[in-house]
Amino acid sequence: MSFADIVSEYDVDAMLSRPVESSMQARWERKQSKAKTPCRAGYRTYDRFIPNRDAMNTDMQMHALSNENSVPAETTSEFTSSLARSLFSCDELNSKVLAFKNKAPKPTEGFQNKLRVLYTQNQEGSAVKRSLRQLASAPERILDAPDMVDDYYLNLLSWSSTDLLAVALGRSVYTWDAATGSIEKLCDARNEETITSVAWMKDGTHLAIGTSGADVQMWNVERKKQIRSMKGHAARVGALAWNEHVLSSGSKDCNIFQHDVRIAEHHFATLKRHEQEVCGLAWSPDGTQLASGSNDNVCAIWDAGAANSFSAAAPRFTFTESCAAVKALAWCPWQPHLLATGAGTADRHIRFYNTQAGQLVNSIDTQSQVCSLQWSKDSKEILSSHGFSQNQLTVWKYPSLVKVGELTGHTSRVLHTAISPDGTTVCSAAADETLRFWKVWEPQTKKKSKMDTSSSRSAMALNIR
Repeated sequence: MSFADIVSEYDVDAMLSRPVESSMQARWERKQSKAKTPCRAGYRTYDRFIPNRDAMNTDMQMHALSNENSVPAETTSEFTSSLARSLFSCDELNSKVLAFKNKAPKPTEGFQNKLRVLYTQNQEGSAVKRSLRQLASAPERILDAPDMVDDYYLNLLSWSSTDLLAVALGRSVYTWDAATGSIEKLCDARNEETITSVAWMKDGTHLAIGTSGADVQMWNVERKKQIRSMKGHAARVGALAWNEHVLSSGSKDCNIFQHDVRIAEHHFATLKRHEQEVCGLAWSPDGTQLASGSNDNVCAIWDAGAANSFSAAAPRFTFTESCAAVKALAWCPWQPHLLATGAGTADRHIRFYNTQAGQLVNSIDTQSQVCSLQWSKDSKEILSSHGFSQNQLTVWKYPSLVKVGELTGHTSRVLHTAISPDGTTVCSAAADETLRFWKVWEPQTKKKSKMDTSSSRSAMALNIR
């Protein structure tokens, strides 16, 4: 059979006009077959919405385009205007060129978009919040801290009112002078003991030291001389806090001792409530309440009257919302009876309590172990330090708890923080054996000068008027 016979036997034009058949489905056919959302109201389920062209007035569109969708000018003939009014209604004359009158179909109840998890991750359903201000991307200074003990329950950093930083490294205590940058060794622990806590007295001349041998020592830093050794605990002393001449010490023996350092019989009260190691102590700024945190996941509030009474004293409030050890404790310096607490890995929350009413007023899940907390002295902000996985410091606005920003650089959990006397710089100590100094807030004098300048400008404006 010749080629001409084959062509005459088959309709070549009809064959070429038919679609090419293939065993492989097209992409849109595969997507349609896998779609789980049923069609509803006559609409097919696609990944985007195509408007219904039937709902548009094509004549009105042509008229609007030809007249640039504007009101006829005075030079336009009366015939053109009257013709448009006779052909179209007032609503049509004022309508847009593109009008989607039919709304997109709604998804079925319970429909879940599989791609949603790619964009939400840990912050599901929440938009990314922008920082309120710029934070320093790097610390101002980094110091080595060899032999820093990696223990969540200890408190090894304290900054005095005289601008001396005390840090415990293994068996020794060192002081760093922020004015001169000089470093001096204050003391060593006895035998094979280690330093487990340090805390400056308010005057900045005396330092309290707790040891793994259950000893509480008091040192005169100017003379580098130990003044007292206050015994009584049965296990290591991991938390210390001063209230004028009263020193509170928390131990692994679950007890809190009250010491009056002015008298020979220093131990005058024992506070018993916790069932595991006391790892956090903090006195309120007015000295009326003591907050204690423990590995039993409890935060207790003690009134000063109870602290000065007998050992049978009970806490005024006990907060049990935490699911991990409560170590981080910080009293707000500008709002009385506001206490912030931070808990360990199993909890990861920062909670805010009204200690006058005994109520939880706010909380936030930080998604990481909370190791320490520091309130700003002048701004309504709070700083928290964290462990795994980012080992960062985070600044939060209060009470909105909007994240201002993060300070990163440590390679291990940031166990301790201390704030400078002027309230501008935060020192962080981490298990990576480094101390980092971060400029977080502006000095108060600078803020006052800005306020004074703005107020003087307002006064000048008033006088001019």
